[in-house]
Amino acid sequence: MVATGMTDQGERYDRMADGYERWWAPVLAPSAVALLEHLDPVVAGGAVDLLDVGIGTGNLALPALDRWPHVRVTGIDASADMVKAAVALAEDRLPPDAHARLTAVTAFADTLPFPDGTFDAAMSSFVLQLVPSRARALREIRRVLRPGGSLAYVTWVKDRRVFQPDRIFDALLDEFGFDDAEGDGRSGDVPSVKTAAGELRRAGFRDVRATGAELAYPFTVSGYIAFLVEFDEETLFAEMPVAERRRFLATFRERLMALSEDELTFRAPIVYATGRRG
Repeated sequence: MVATGMTDQGERYDRMADGYERWWAPVLAPSAVALLEHLDPVVAGGAVDLLDVGIGTGNLALPALDRWPHVRVTGIDASADMVKAAVALAEDRLPPDAHARLTAVTAFADTLPFPDGTFDAAMSSFVLQLVPSRARALREIRRVLRPGGSLAYVTWVKDRRVFQPDRIFDALLDEFGFDDAEGDGRSGDVPSVKTAAGELRRAGFRDVRATGAELAYPFTVSGYIAFLVEFDEETLFAEMPVAERRRFLATFRERLMALSEDELTFRAPIVYATGRRG
């Protein structure tokens, strides 16, 4: 049985694949690529077959194929359009020998379509906060790893701070009489770095390590507006009457222009977590 939350996530990202690659992938890319450093020793030790859980548009898979000339990467994603985008970008950005080492399929993290012990290592970037059950997904990832195989992932840690442009946007929604989006049935951000380590141990991983870090991305006013309109709140803006959308965006831009560069810099705690299947 496919979890409804995962199905909804897949459909959402099907609609937004283009905007994701243009506006959100660059925010995540540096932190995603840094995750590969955690897998360097694993690949140096002989890992060849890698699983990318939640390939998106290839933020992990493409740099991995470029970084390690002998590895093969299999990427899965709940969104068929994300899978197509990753394959297309691999064809465009990688040489033929690297692109040939990529396989991408539509699948869910908690029901992976692979036999036990298929992969030498697994990686995941900003995905495990989206799944309906992170515990189930971690157990499933462990199942498809070979004995001694490693998992390395990066995701968000819960943060009570509110990004000032988000605060302005939410206040403007109230002024214009729009409701906030409903919950999407996801697991949610990891409560703490310690929790990330504990979740891996409960899923059966050994030699667990979890390290906190910060993602920082400097938005411009125009860039943040485009991020919302073309990706994060695409449905909301598409449904607004044209005249009302113009008034909303004009007011929104005016208020964002009053913010400092520091207030326009998105900062959020993240965690790098690794573990090994015993």
